[in-house]
Amino acid sequence: MGGADIFVIPGAAVSVKVNNTLVKLTDKIMLPADTQQLVQQMYDFAHRDIKHLDQAGDDDFSFAIKDVSRFRCNAYKQRGTLAAICRIVNFELPNPKDMFIPDIVMSLAEQRSGMILVTGPAGSGKSTTLACIVNKINESREGHIVTIEDPIEYLHRHRKSLVSQREVPNDAATFSRALRAALRQAPDVVMLGEMRDLDTIRTAITAAETGHLLLSSLHTIGAAKTVDRIIDTFPAEQQTQIRVQLSMVLKAVVSQRLIPTLDGKRIPAFEVMTVNPAIQNMIRDGRTHQIDNVIYGGSDKTMLSMDAELARLVREKRITRDIALIYAANPETLAKRI
Repeated sequence: MGGADIFVIPGAAVSVKVNNTLVKLTDKIMLPADTQQLVQQMYDFAHRDIKHLDQAGDDDFSFAIKDVSRFRCNAYKQRGTLAAICRIVNFELPNPKDMFIPDIVMSLAEQRSGMILVTGPAGSGKSTTLACIVNKINESREGHIVTIEDPIEYLHRHRKSLVSQREVPNDAATFSRALRAALRQAPDVVMLGEMRDLDTIRTAITAAETGHLLLSSLHTIGAAKTVDRIIDTFPAEQQTQIRVQLSMVLKAVVSQRLIPTLDGKRIPAFEVMTVNPAIQNMIRDGRTHQIDNVIYGGSDKTMLSMDAELARLVREKRITRDIALIYAANPETLAKRI
């Protein structure tokens, strides 16, 4: 059905979200005993002890069903019963063209060192974009790629590169611990599923400084907000030093949103900031509010503005003008453009 998420919640039919619409998969309303049985089966498929869920109240894990799919699952307690949401992840790695990922994003795979961040709200396709970049690196050059994820979403085969995939907490206790260990595993590329805390961000910057290519994601919208978010994570007395470090290691920020289309589906729109000397100075001097002006200026062909992409989608009659204005960074300017 081309669904994205399966919902197993007591008091409702098991449903799947297809193009932002919930479709019932069962006629029967799930009772608490039914959802508990289904959740237990998920844990059996994952070879994982359900005590993780009992102790914490929620749990992230992944499992696979042969010849069907992989599933990224969040199981949780609600009103004393068990529920789960499962993201459907195909066994095959996604094709960037099918995912509408522009060439300017895929060209970032040619970077050899530094930090590349993919940002956006939850469910905007960050993991898919990262998987496509990792796959392009894997197919194009030799080296060791280490991925650290919670949970593992896409399985990468050894191609030109060797690929080690570690899952938190099954293979490593925390992201920061796994990242520190990765630096001793002779990596050329480290893909960190998410930079969640100060310790992980600090270690990630160190990894990027020491000649590795580090890919990661953040739940931020826009390049300027991403830079601010990283710097604000640190104590005030360290922020000046972090600005200097970040200005040296950051190579690009990709920000993406999923936009509703005219045919009821969703299509990604991208903003791409590549760090040039002007942006380096802005990060170092705390003038991040000026970054958007550089991106939206349009003079640098290695950058892409969200509003320019929205205007293109309107011209191609993929999205409506009203939808474009809702997602625009500068609605008044975009309104004139389209």
